[in-house]
Amino acid sequence: MFENKIVAITGASGGIGRAIGEMFAAQGAKVALSDLTPPIEAATEMGGKAYNCDVSSEASVIDFIDKAEAELGPIDIYISNAGVGAGNGPHVAGGTNESWESSWQVNVMGSVYAARRLMPGWLERGEGRFVITASAAGLLNQVGSASYSATKHAAVSFAESISIEHGDAGVSSHCICPQYVRTNMTAGVDFSGQREKLLEPSDVAEALRQAIVDEKFLVLPHPVAGEYYAFRAANPDAWLGGMRKMLAKLKETKSYIFKDS
Repeated sequence: MFENKIVAITGASGGIGRAIGEMFAAQGAKVALSDLTPPIEAATEMGGKAYNCDVSSEASVIDFIDKAEAELGPIDIYISNAGVGAGNGPHVAGGTNESWESSWQVNVMGSVYAARRLMPGWLERGEGRFVITASAAGLLNQVGSASYSATKHAAVSFAESISIEHGDAGVSSHCICPQYVRTNMTAGVDFSGQREKLLEPSDVAEALRQAIVDEKFLVLPHPVAGEYYAFRAANPDAWLGGMRKMLAKLKETKSYIFKDS
């Protein structure tokens, strides 16, 4: 299914991005891996190409796509994976303006910039596939980081818009919404008391592969996230109450994923 497909990935030096690259390369795709520092080692291992890309800059995103297409050919699948997060500070609006702006630019506009560059060609060809790595926080919430939660909700919404606006024209969209994955972001956090298993990045990559095969929009490496999502929609007050209880436990254990900014 992915033989000789051209797949471009941001935030690909490690974690989920690298694992997705490995999955596609193993399936016969040609991968273009990008990050703030070109992931040369990873690209070499996968037989792909490495590029610099700062997704908060439209010029950098365009440059990445232009160079990848010049070297490998027209991009078939774009994985908007790069993401950032920061803590709330002393209260829900206590994060710095810089942290909010960075979250917006990286978690949302990085996808917008890429879609702006790719969409005209895909619509002309009648095919293309755009994947956004959001988070279960985009369906639910991330306690301790209002900026992360807000921008990941926006990322999910943008992925939905791609499907709604262009799905019938051959452009597919998928949104990856894992809960806890073993990456630099979760390093040092104790998950022993959680219902959700701490997954490996390769688990997320496999969930994406299966979602593409099945043409499923939501990619839920932790299926329980779908249960929470449904409960939240049906019982918002009960869900908010449960989240407040979770917050109280996190305050006791000081096990926030994002430290105060």
